[in-house]
Amino acid sequence: MNDYLIRTVRADEWRQARAIRLDALRDPAAPIAFLDTYEAAVDRPDEGWQEWSGRVAEGSTSGRQFVAEAPDGSWAGTITVLVERPSDEVRFGEPAKADQTHIVGVYVRPEARGADKGVTEALFRAGVEWSWSLPEPVIQRVRLYVHQDNERAAAFYRRFGFVATGERVAMPGTDGVWELEHEIRRPAA
Repeated sequence: MNDYLIRTVRADEWRQARAIRLDALRDPAAPIAFLDTYEAAVDRPDEGWQEWSGRVAEGSTSGRQFVAEAPDGSWAGTITVLVERPSDEVRFGEPAKADQTHIVGVYVRPEARGADKGVTEALFRAGVEWSWSLPEPVIQRVRLYVHQDNERAAAFYRRFGFVATGERVAMPGTDGVWELEHEIRRPAA
């Protein structure tokens, strides 16, 4: 892990954010890992990528995108954490009952995967620690969804400390296929 710098994305890095997202959507696990497709993402105008990067960039209050940057400046992985409040429009899943964050867009390049490298764990640690550090809103839980057939991801989430809540959401456009909610609750003070 010492080879990677975990940091937040800057708004002007939308091209790099677009590139790693497109790579993620070409990954063999993409159909069960993402609700987006490569075909839809590649057709998005630059303005859409710029707007997204601005919403989750360093200094944003609506979310944060973290990247694992290799010594050569390339991005080995990414995770995005979105702030959700009870008054917000629901993006996915159940409405927030309390202030929470929602982890989305998790991707680590194949060459950076594996417990011995620690990239995924470092990205999650950054996202969860950022969630707990917010002075306003005070986050009560961090949640994510995982496809019922994505056991590799679910196993990592459990090792990291996420637990299944029992909530589930039907995968859009499918019949009887579910995304399962997992969470970590705010540690007691």
